[in-house]
Amino acid sequence: MTVLVTGGAGYIGSHMVHELVDAGEPVVVLDNLSTGFRFLIPTSVPFVAGSTGDRSLVSEIIVQHGITAIIHFAASIVVPDSIADPLGYYGNNTMNTCALLDAATKAGVRQFIFSSTAAVYGTTGKTPVREDAPTAPISPYGTSKLMSEIMLHDTARARELRFVILRYFNVAGADPRLRTGQATPAATHLIKVACETAIGKRPKMNVFGTDYPTPDGTCIRDYIHVSDLVQAHSAALAYLRSGGTSLTLNCGYGRGVSVLEVIDSVQRTVGREFLVDIAGRRPGDPPSLVANVDRIREFLPWRPRFQNLDTIVAHALAWEKQLASRRKSLMAYQ
Repeated sequence: MTVLVTGGAGYIGSHMVHELVDAGEPVVVLDNLSTGFRFLIPTSVPFVAGSTGDRSLVSEIIVQHGITAIIHFAASIVVPDSIADPLGYYGNNTMNTCALLDAATKAGVRQFIFSSTAAVYGTTGKTPVREDAPTAPISPYGTSKLMSEIMLHDTARARELRFVILRYFNVAGADPRLRTGQATPAATHLIKVACETAIGKRPKMNVFGTDYPTPDGTCIRDYIHVSDLVQAHSAALAYLRSGGTSLTLNCGYGRGVSVLEVIDSVQRTVGREFLVDIAGRRPGDPPSLVANVDRIREFLPWRPRFQNLDTIVAHALAWEKQLASRRKSLMAYQ
């Protein structure tokens, strides 16, 4: 009953590993460390450095460790980067997922949880957005994830496989016990960038567009605490193990917060203002994305614990304040 977590040394993946270890689950991590860090995962967890696109390696891991379920996080995730390098995103996100699915199903894995994204919806025009809304991604990142979703559906029809696709909205925060958090130096997540600016790691931050059709002109997003998100994965795993059929579910809280509201929360939490510059819109950013969460509440016994924006920000700030002191450990593990 061992779980393989791909991308398990990354931001969300490492939280998943800690969640599984806390629950007494045997776990194996596969990560190429392009954006992940060994120090984010428990030393007791078996770690394999490599690519999800390496069929032979994946097959070997499955056989050696008795893998029965895969939680697939490994991916490239920065929307502007995907516009600049679409083929790189299709290669890492779509083609590697194809290879992983092929190796996994041939080796007998029957349960698969896929890390997808609200970017598959594109500019829906409707909010909150339901899972049955039209999918029309406006970035190669979103398209690469949607293509992977389609492969999952087709594979499940052709081979014995059941899956849960979880479409993330905006993931933020950090482990309340500060065992892991967002550690990528060039991360573009709004709350992380604001927290880095608040404690002086950045001289300023940018707001990309103040002319959107929203109440304050800035983009609106549904921010979900990373610890709540990984608990949704645990609930999805239990659902599949109990014989549940394949599902696609939104992961959010069902309410939106603007960019300026996030910045205000960070400034209030840290107790001071910091420099914010106004810049032009970025390509690939829809004005508003908020989840309809009726379906996940219907199918999974998932009850979020950290829905308050100030709580998410407080955990993210606490992580940033102690991250610098862990950089020496980071260098030792790379």
